[in-house]
Amino acid sequence: MPGLIASDEPWQSKTRRLIISSRFSRYASTLHPFGLSLALLFFAWSMSPSLLPRAWYLQGVATGISVAIGYGLSCAVAWVIRRCGIRSHWSPRTRLLGWRGLAVAALVVVPIFLVLGSWWQQILRDLVGLPRAQRSFYILVFVIAVVIATALLAIGRGLRSATNWLAKQGNRVVSGPIARLIAVVLVVALVVVGLNGALHRGLLTVAESSAEVADHSTADGVTRPAAPERSGSPASQQAWDTLGREGRTFVAGGPTAEQIAEVTGTAALTPIRVYAGRESADSVEGIAEQVVEELRRTRAFDRKVLAVATTTGRGWVNPNVATALEYVNGGDTAIASMQYSFLPSALSFVADRETPPIAGQALFEAVYRAWVDLPEDARPKLVVFGESLGSFGGQAAFASGADIVSRTDGALLVGTPNFAQPWSRLTANRDPGSLERLPVIDEGRHIRFASRPADVNLAEPWKFPRVVFWQHASDPITW
Repeated sequence: MPGLIASDEPWQSKTRRLIISSRFSRYASTLHPFGLSLALLFFAWSMSPSLLPRAWYLQGVATGISVAIGYGLSCAVAWVIRRCGIRSHWSPRTRLLGWRGLAVAALVVVPIFLVLGSWWQQILRDLVGLPRAQRSFYILVFVIAVVIATALLAIGRGLRSATNWLAKQGNRVVSGPIARLIAVVLVVALVVVGLNGALHRGLLTVAESSAEVADHSTADGVTRPAAPERSGSPASQQAWDTLGREGRTFVAGGPTAEQIAEVTGTAALTPIRVYAGRESADSVEGIAEQVVEELRRTRAFDRKVLAVATTTGRGWVNPNVATALEYVNGGDTAIASMQYSFLPSALSFVADRETPPIAGQALFEAVYRAWVDLPEDARPKLVVFGESLGSFGGQAAFASGADIVSRTDGALLVGTPNFAQPWSRLTANRDPGSLERLPVIDEGRHIRFASRPADVNLAEPWKFPRVVFWQHASDPITW
């Protein structure tokens, strides 16, 4: 009996291998060779250099989606060709040679482009000053890509089966072509509603909940400020715990009056930084009003310069821009900002483009109402700045470039996404002969685009107020 049991184990293992091999063969036989050829091309294409470095796991997702798109497009073309009455009649030998050729191509192309892709990403990391990543992780790129592509293919086939079933049911009532058309429309409508409705909001809610937990942490080295000029201090109406991770970093950072005086050689003031977190009110309008109350508490309207900074994602303010403003003006400044989301910038950019402009407009309008009520000769200079989603959200407060000029004393808008307004209209209506990557607007009288300091030195005098759109031709957020 022991010998019999021992002899059964190899047979069980062999049987499992045969079953797996048979299932794989059946699945492979359902794949279209032309579809696989274009999928292989899209795989190589997805590995080509990007404008900014990608993490290996994001590369895997992007590659999987690209492979699925390539396969889907080729199958759609093949379907159109068949509907036109064109049929291929390949001999069994030709088919076998074709499959073998495709297998050899895959064995050559996939490893080569995995190596090239990892190498190109390392070069990009060097160019933008990021630390190098472990290239061996690119083996996992292939695994992730196969999983993603297979899942998307299964979803596509499921939708096709649903369409065929609906068409079959509808064929009992109306003619075949009309039944199929109705089935296609219904399936497309359900997919669109599902992606834009329940699925989108559900995933967004889950992501925001998990991001909210991370937002309760505080960055290393960040401590609660003691100066009353800062939100979150003992004198502030905004509790330190409600400011969010980025808000706490912002109000706790920046130079002191002593540090500014040491650099400038003249007496300086302690810069004012006010901030309200996402938890301070139930709406973005309510958060903006909390910011204005902090401005009044700190007597920010008595300062020389008042800056409104729209944040990215979960509340980040570029510390270099804020600090530069404070040094240049001897600390006689106040910066107002707020958090409008718990989502990281990348996720907000993809999944939630509605909140940033609502928040940007709410913050500027709340500050502007308080500012414009002051006597004209007692108002501080009002400037705005924002980067990426912050630039997108901040511009929402203005109907046009002329509106920015008329209602502010200056603006610095960095890395603006190309769907933002009025950036898009300004670029489209640029002066004839100027470049899309660096437009010239009204001969540069008030608004100028730049990727380096020399770009703002146009022939025409630069009048105040001055507005700068800072952008680089290699910035994927802009382009």
